[in-house]
Amino acid sequence: MARILITEAVRDVEMLTYLPGIKSFRAEAEREMRNIPTMMKNSPPTVLIVDDEALIRWSLAETLGEHGYLVTEAGDGRMAVAAIQQAPAPFDVVLLDYRLPDSADLRLLEKVRHLAPSSQVIMITAHNSPELAQGAVALGAFRVISKPFEVESLAALVNEARSEGD
Repeated sequence: MARILITEAVRDVEMLTYLPGIKSFRAEAEREMRNIPTMMKNSPPTVLIVDDEALIRWSLAETLGEHGYLVTEAGDGRMAVAAIQQAPAPFDVVLLDYRLPDSADLRLLEKVRHLAPSSQVIMITAHNSPELAQGAVALGAFRVISKPFEVESLAALVNEARSEGD
């Protein structure tokens, strides 16, 4: 009798697919499925970086990676929405540039908050104003920071946002 076990690696989480026709695996599959919440809890924290400037994405990804984060990058609003929708679990933190090729207002922030209400969102902008900051915070942004910024300072802010989100 052949035994078939199908697994798929997803962000360091092993997903087990139970095939009902194979009764000998039922107990093993149920045991593995009970472990999924624990495996998810023990996975590294995740960050989505949304910025149209490749150098900014790269420097943030490198720094946050060194701090133990799993980083996903998006160069525009459309890619950000797709990344959020396709993620197996909500991102812990989203770093969201205010001005992108396909978004230059707070509608993208509003959409991100709708799609990922448990994610902490830090807005990044070169065009900061009191009105922008107030509007972003009113829509649920954790903080609004101005470009240029120190990458290590932003990494500390990501840690702070993640701690508040727990």
